[in-house]
Amino acid sequence: MPINQPSGQIKLTNVSIVRLRKGGKRFEIACYKNKVLEWRNGVETDLDNVLQINNVFLNVSKGQVAPKDDLQKAFKSEDLNTIVAEILKKGELQVSDKERSNQIDNTHREIATIVAEKCVNPDTKRPYTVTMIEKAISELHMSVKTNRSTKSQALEIIKLLQEKNIIPIARAQMRLRITVPNVKEGKRIREKLLPLVAQTEDENFDGDEYELICAIDPGHYRTISEVLQSETKGKGQLELLSLNDTSEGDMQL
Repeated sequence: MPINQPSGQIKLTNVSIVRLRKGGKRFEIACYKNKVLEWRNGVETDLDNVLQINNVFLNVSKGQVAPKDDLQKAFKSEDLNTIVAEILKKGELQVSDKERSNQIDNTHREIATIVAEKCVNPDTKRPYTVTMIEKAISELHMSVKTNRSTKSQALEIIKLLQEKNIIPIARAQMRLRITVPNVKEGKRIREKLLPLVAQTEDENFDGDEYELICAIDPGHYRTISEVLQSETKGKGQLELLSLNDTSEGDMQL
C-alpha cells in the first residue's frame, strides 16, 4: 500500500504505541490495545484491525507523521504494510507504569505456575504450591521479561533455583513403558537405554518381548525415543504412563 502523507498533525487518544528506532530515527505506530500481542501471537493477521490509523509517525502523541524520505531511508521501502509489519515485529510496545506493573505481575505468576507444574521436591516427590515457588523466585532477585517466552524463563529459573539451592527442586519425572518385540534385541537395546533411566520400576524378559517400566527425566524423552526407533527399525513401542511422577498433595509453607 502506498504511503499517505496527510498535511498537518493527527491527534490520537487512548492508543497503544509501538516504537522502533532505525536509521537514527524513532518511528511509532498507533495501535488498538491488546491487538499488538494478538498480532505477534498470530491470532490477528489483518493490520487494519491492529492499527488505529494506517500511518507511521515520528511522534504519535504530537501527531507528527514520519516524512516519506525518512521512511525510505530507514526501511528501504515505500510499502506501508512492510514498514508497519517490521515495526510491529521488532518494535517496543509502550505501556503505562500501571500496565507495565500488571504485565510483570502476570508474567511472574505465569512463570511460577509453570515451574510448579513441572517440578517437585526431590526428597518427597510432592509438588510445590505456586505461592511457595513465587517466594523462591523472589529470593533470586531477578527481573522477569514480559516480551520473552514464559516457558523459557521458567526453565532458566528452575536451573537457577537448583544452582543456588534456594529450595530442593527437580523436574518431575515421566513414567514410561518401553516394549521391544524381541527379547534378544531388548537385552541389547537395554544397555543403551538404562543410562538414560532415572529409576527402573519393573523389567520383564518373559514371553516374546522385552518390557521396561521406568521413570526418566523429561529431557531424556526424545533421546530414548530416537534410540528405540533406530535400534528396532520402528518396531519398538514407547508409552507415556504419566507426565509427572509425583506423590499426592502439595508442599505447604
